[in-house]
Amino acid sequence: MGVTIKEVNSKKELRKFVKFNIELYKDNPYHVPGLIDEEMMTLDREKNPAFEVGESVYFLAYRDNKIVGRIAGLINHRSNEVWNQKSARFSFVDFIDDDEVVDALFRAVEKWAKEKGMNKLHGPMGFTDLDHEGMLIDGFDQLGTMATIYNYPYYPAQMERMGYEKEQDWKEFKIYIPEGIPEKHLRIGEIVKKKYGLKTLKFKSRKEVWPYAHKIFLALNAAYTPLYGFAPLTDKQIDYYVNMYIPMIRLDFVTVIVREEDDAVVGFGISLPNLSKALKKAKGRLFPFGFIPLLRALKLKPKVVDLYLTGVIPEYQGKGVNALLFNDLIPVYINRGVEYAESNPELETNNAVQAQWDYFKREHHKTRRAFKKEL
Repeated sequence: MGVTIKEVNSKKELRKFVKFNIELYKDNPYHVPGLIDEEMMTLDREKNPAFEVGESVYFLAYRDNKIVGRIAGLINHRSNEVWNQKSARFSFVDFIDDDEVVDALFRAVEKWAKEKGMNKLHGPMGFTDLDHEGMLIDGFDQLGTMATIYNYPYYPAQMERMGYEKEQDWKEFKIYIPEGIPEKHLRIGEIVKKKYGLKTLKFKSRKEVWPYAHKIFLALNAAYTPLYGFAPLTDKQIDYYVNMYIPMIRLDFVTVIVREEDDAVVGFGISLPNLSKALKKAKGRLFPFGFIPLLRALKLKPKVVDLYLTGVIPEYQGKGVNALLFNDLIPVYINRGVEYAESNPELETNNAVQAQWDYFKREHHKTRRAFKKEL
């Protein structure tokens, strides 16, 4: 039987779209499933403020009335304006290892993108830089993280077969926690604080975090602006992410650097206990019992932490502000028994970010890629 492509046009079909990833990887030891309801909200045109500046289409591939693949097409008009381009993105892409299925999925998105006036398709990328991006091309025997995509080794092989080429790569590292703060970081941190009038903030309650939440994302906008595919988040997008993430943060794993004269956020480091094993137990559902391993993982002493959001605004980059983040967080990690941190994706061209790990034992254990094709 041939392959049939159907556009997703209902909540029922959208749920099937989201669940296909979990079903395809149900026996894979390295895949970390997302939460079904959270991904439904991400893809919901009425709930996700990304649709103020973007649009999307979702396709399912069927054979013998069975789902064998999925793909989303996205256009971030704000990003296209910033980068002066006409690019569509593919995202939420999963498929069995079958040429006919893969070709049908990508033909559907390519056709949609061309009809929208786009001249390039690239991905996998999400609506924003905070969504999942990058197809795994190395590290298939490593457990995924909450913030990343896991895919089978045949995915990149299929991309190359169709004529897609490398556009950008991201590297991921295991960064092992040292026995103490490196002496150089201690020294630099003290100099930076005095020279630029900076101070380190820690929070005892979420109530104390709220006045800084919006400022953190404004700093993120400034810090991430030069990065591949990034477009500044709108106020509504910032509110969306604040309401999503602040309730789940661990206060001891949050560090904010502010300028004393005006209380502006110049740097931030937000990490979380690694939730990979807990998410595998949840199997995509918070209820009735999926929330239990997640709550436990958030509260207990973790062996692994994920470096989730880290940034320094441009005028303070290269001036040692990251030393203040390390000086605060390393003792916290040591006290909590953390063995290593997952860096999550870092652009291979972002030498400044990768250079900050030079003083730590580290292991480059995963690489992921954004593919491109001219339309």
